[in-house]
Amino acid sequence: MVASGTATLNQWMERVWDGQMRRTASRPLPSGRLSGREALLFGILLSAGGGLYLAVTVNLLSAFLAISTLLSYLLVYTPLKRLTPLSTLLGAVPGAMPTLIGWAGASASLDRRAWFLFAILFLWQFPHFLAIALMYREDYDRAGYRMLPRFDLDSRFTRAEMLVFTAVLVVITTVPLVDRGGFIYTAGMLSAGAFMLYHVAKLARSASRSLASRVVHASVIYLPIVLGLMIACKA
Repeated sequence: MVASGTATLNQWMERVWDGQMRRTASRPLPSGRLSGREALLFGILLSAGGGLYLAVTVNLLSAFLAISTLLSYLLVYTPLKRLTPLSTLLGAVPGAMPTLIGWAGASASLDRRAWFLFAILFLWQFPHFLAIALMYREDYDRAGYRMLPRFDLDSRFTRAEMLVFTAVLVVITTVPLVDRGGFIYTAGMLSAGAFMLYHVAKLARSASRSLASRVVHASVIYLPIVLGLMIACKA
């Protein structure tokens, strides 16, 4: 509910600019299928209801983390997208917070294993979202979003950044810090990492929309495999 409320309020905040981009012009608000008032009320009710539900039925820590995620996403990441490419770095923090919320909900605490999961999702977002930014660079520019550095017209810096973050991600996933390990775990993580690195490296060598699209698709295959291995393999 909090995640849905956050997404709704984000679209309410960006409804004018969403209408200027081809990829978002058909969303309910810019297309006129919903009014701004309806979306605002729906987003507030979802967010407040989700936070209250966590506080009453789960624990206060999970509720606090969920509301903190909402506030950082809407009040920090969303406005900064129009000001600086660093918004991707800052937005990756609320993007990875669900791992902490889930851990807090299950244990009412946070430990190094929770932060390990946070690190994986934090790093994963860079190849995923930067590939999307490369695919829709003109669209974002048209609406005034500064998703990529202005000095990086040939996207060489962005593609190198994606490769570095992906390499760090692959290394991190092989460290058995969540009571997982063994040959199957390590081999599986290295295989999944090689798959992800292959697609990111191809994009790093040659910029194209099709290669960026393949990175996006590879990333959404890679993450469930990593999480599945962490569930299946116990040290």
